[in-house]
Amino acid sequence: MKIATFNINNINRRLANLLRWLRAAKPDVVCLQELKAADHEFPRVPIEKAGYHAVWRGQKTWNGVAILSRKAKPVLIRNTLPGDRSDHDARYIEAAISGIVIACIYLPNGNPQPGPKFDYKLDWFARLRRHAAKFIKQDVPAVLAGDYNVAPTPFDIYPTRSWDRDALIQPKSRAAFASLLAQGWTDAIRIEHSSKPMFTFWDYKRNRWPRDAGLRLDHLLLSPALAPRLVEAGVDRDMRGEEGASDHAPAWIVLK
Repeated sequence: MKIATFNINNINRRLANLLRWLRAAKPDVVCLQELKAADHEFPRVPIEKAGYHAVWRGQKTWNGVAILSRKAKPVLIRNTLPGDRSDHDARYIEAAISGIVIACIYLPNGNPQPGPKFDYKLDWFARLRRHAAKFIKQDVPAVLAGDYNVAPTPFDIYPTRSWDRDALIQPKSRAAFASLLAQGWTDAIRIEHSSKPMFTFWDYKRNRWPRDAGLRLDHLLLSPALAPRLVEAGVDRDMRGEEGASDHAPAWIVLK
């Protein structure tokens, strides 16, 4: 079973890129972030023609998350992260597919920091930890997949000082990610590639893609009930080099 996460950065603008990748990579499950489309604007018909069922929660202009499934239909569990009824951002969706709980995550960016947006990021992280702890306690086979907007360690960003003030690499952001892992989650990409940076994001500015000036922001975390099934993990870097590409590349795992 191949599960991928891909910040598509506007699903309708990059639909052709997405469909080409689906045909070539043939993932069984895909978590998409930054749809940048309202619910009624989601391209359901071309996604279905490509062989995928879908559940989604859109949001006009920004955010938006979706889960695609090539074989079994995803059974929607929830489309909001519990813990704050006043939070209406479309950043979380959760579904059951073939006996696995798939959570698709688009964590807040947090910039500028310090400030309310960074506080929101840390609060969202705390809510995610509380919710994720339930999967651990109940021994649920689960994947937390998505764009976490955190480069967890200095190894996960190219050598630079230009991001020092950015919310993506702040000590509090990294500590929040580390505390999530401490619950017992396995960082699949890092476990499989301990000696490689494995970047998943290259900003459009300052020629960062040609320079390979990237960050690892997209993660697939496996619960203890699922981690022993991990066979392989990787990043489809070439997607970032396509014409009209998202600034992210898909990250993926294979489970036995």
